[in-house]
Amino acid sequence: MNAAAHRFCSVESVEAGDPLAGTATHPASNLLISWPRPKWSRSLRIARDMGDDLAERIDRLAAGGRRVNLIDQRGRPAFLHRLYLLPEGRWFDVPRNDLNAFLEDLESGKDLAPWSGRQMTRPLVLCCTHGRKDKCCAKFGYTTYQELASTVANRKLPFEVWESSHLGGCRLAASVMVFPAMRKYGRVAPEQVLPLLQQEANGMPYLPCYRGQSLLTPAQQCAEIAALEWLEARNINARLSVMAESEGGEDDGVTVQVQWRAGDASGVLVARCGTTEVMRVDTCADLDEGPTTSVCWVVNDIRPLR
Repeated sequence: MNAAAHRFCSVESVEAGDPLAGTATHPASNLLISWPRPKWSRSLRIARDMGDDLAERIDRLAAGGRRVNLIDQRGRPAFLHRLYLLPEGRWFDVPRNDLNAFLEDLESGKDLAPWSGRQMTRPLVLCCTHGRKDKCCAKFGYTTYQELASTVANRKLPFEVWESSHLGGCRLAASVMVFPAMRKYGRVAPEQVLPLLQQEANGMPYLPCYRGQSLLTPAQQCAEIAALEWLEARNINARLSVMAESEGGEDDGVTVQVQWRAGDASGVLVARCGTTEVMRVDTCADLDEGPTTSVCWVVNDIRPLR
């Protein structure tokens, strides 16, 4: 038997010291399409039972800058598709026979009002369960998804929970993303689900699994996390504003200023960010070839602005 069959890239990622911070990059423009998970292919956006015309249109939308993911919830009608548009924050229920026409209107920039969309009222929590893409997402992702779904239902928390196709970072399974906050998480274990959801319900990230805010650069993501940890160590629950990177960090790095405010208190933290190298595999498919060198951003120092 292949030796890699009993190995998992997510386990080896932890052993390699592969950091979570700075790995949350994700486009701002998204289209989520509900589709039964048993029909997903290895592609994050194309199902095996999609017609060629539909698949080609979805690929064109992706080429135009709209990230497309498949999502699923158990018990949903197979031929009535829930679609979410982000950052527009709207959702639509579209029968399969009309799906190509809807996406044609979306692609051409037509007014979507005739499709009777509605405004999102609750955040979406996506958990990658894309086992056809990577076995870690099946093994670890599905267990965490079940815990997310049951916790939200049992505690009546204000979220919608969906299984999702590939969210990026298979080695960081279980991978979770929260829309519209655009926060990504990795290595989310079932016992961490409740505190993660409680933090998100308060509009704050859950630091033990936090990869970063997806619209920030990797260095900014690392600076944001370091600032939150610095403040948490001082029992300060603050809102942050992350500034643009500037040159001048040590070892050809960058400096990122993070402004914080908590009630009447406020301040600025300065994070000096640089890069380091980690030997890792990106997916389980790479296990036979072995680890390669990857460059990661880290915070070398953070302190108040003087």
